[in-house]
Amino acid sequence: MKILISGGAGFIGSYLCDYFINQNSEVICIDNFITGQENNIEHLQKNQKFQLIRADVSEPIEIKDKIDKILHFASPASPKDYLRYPIQTLKTNAYGTLNLLELALKNNAVFLLASSSEVYGDPLIHPQPESYWGNVNPVGPRAVYDEAKRFAEALTITYHRELKLNIRIARIFNTYGPRMRLDDGRIAPNLICQAIRNDPLTVYGDGKQTRSFCYISDMIDGIIKLLNSNIARPVNLGNPDELTILEFAQLVLEITSAKNSIIYLPLPQDDPKRRKPDITLAQKHLDWSPEIKLLHGLKQTIAWFKLMRQ
Repeated sequence: MKILISGGAGFIGSYLCDYFINQNSEVICIDNFITGQENNIEHLQKNQKFQLIRADVSEPIEIKDKIDKILHFASPASPKDYLRYPIQTLKTNAYGTLNLLELALKNNAVFLLASSSEVYGDPLIHPQPESYWGNVNPVGPRAVYDEAKRFAEALTITYHRELKLNIRIARIFNTYGPRMRLDDGRIAPNLICQAIRNDPLTVYGDGKQTRSFCYISDMIDGIIKLLNSNIARPVNLGNPDELTILEFAQLVLEITSAKNSIIYLPLPQDDPKRRKPDITLAQKHLDWSPEIKLLHGLKQTIAWFKLMRQ
């Protein structure tokens, strides 16, 4: 098998590169390193089955090899990143998705889109099932990611309906674990780094907004099961165990034994108040549920962040 992974030097993408190399597949990793990290794939560089292409998928792509599967994970994914690179984010999810769909069509390859729970926006239904259309501000600051992913889904499903392309759509909820960037800007890296630096932990709003955190190994398992299924529609992948941001911050302090204070900052515009996946579809059709408890996953993640700071 020959697998192409866009954004393969990113957090989730690099684990997928590992998975397919361990399966004895050939892997083509495409990354422009806007947010990807060289050290995520450094251990693969000398492997003869691994090929790195430094390129932007929003530009025309020319791959001469026959590709069996394409996993599109290229895109800034944290609010800090997509607000810093708004046009690149829109182009990657629009032109990049189109380019890779065309490549999949040319190769008769399976195409998997890494979508996001952000398609639900600030949801009015809780938990969020795949049937929910979402509550998104199309002209707010987060729209560069929210609407980009919604468009990418529309593009992908249309290639399936009109051109019979074999597609999968993973709606990925908050995922954490080793290999996240220290300056990623998402909740877990922010609070962990603040705790181990002995800085005050920043909580936005009153801290009562909720999230659900899925450990990276569980997410990879879910993505692979979806890829190997025949489900050509969006599927939620995430951990349904919900907790408040304040509870998450207190858990980080407990694990790190830090005595840091917690400071409260204004809630960013359009920040979701509640976020929890309904994973009934994944449980029923993929036989998938997350197994790693938050306490265990956080301990692994904190240990990795401490190692990276040395």
